[in-house]
Amino acid sequence: MVTSQLRQLKAHLVDAENFAPFGQVICPIPDHKPFDGQDAQLSLNQGQPRFYIMRLPRRGLKFTQITHHAHCTQCLGSLNGKEWFVGVAPPADELHVDQIQAFRVPGDRFIKLEMGTWHAGPYFDHEEFIDFYNLELSDTNITDHETVNLLQTYNLEFQINP
Repeated sequence: MVTSQLRQLKAHLVDAENFAPFGQVICPIPDHKPFDGQDAQLSLNQGQPRFYIMRLPRRGLKFTQITHHAHCTQCLGSLNGKEWFVGVAPPADELHVDQIQAFRVPGDRFIKLEMGTWHAGPYFDHEEFIDFYNLELSDTNITDHETVNLLQTYNLEFQINP
C-alpha cells in the first residue's frame, strides 16, 4: 500500500497583488464610483450567468481535488463576514501541482477567478456550514468543469495552514 504525500500550504492573506496571477480581489468601494479595473472583470458571455447562494458544509482544510473552468470567470464570497480558504494554481490547460498556493479570504471581500484558474475550495473549519455567493454560468458545472484528483494522479494531499 502506497502512502500519499501530504503537502503543507501556508495560507497567504489575499490581496490584489498576490492574487493577481489567479484573478482579482473585490473589496468594498463607494457607491457612485465609476466602473474601472478595480471592479470584477467578468467573462460570462458564453452562456446564461448564474448568481446563487451555495451552502457548503465544513470540510476542514485538506483537499485532494482541484478544478478549473476554461470558458468563464467565477466569483466567490462568503455571507455574514465569514473567513474562508482557497487553494489555487495559475490558469492553464494542464495543472502544475508545484504552483498550487493557498489564500485566506476575509469575509469583507470576494475573489474573482480568472478563466482557467485551478481552484479547490472554499474551505473552512470554524462553522458547521457557510453560505457563499457564487457567480458563474448556469451550466459551468456540466460543460466547463475539469477536475483533477490529486490523490489518484499525483499521490498528493494538500493541507492549508491558516
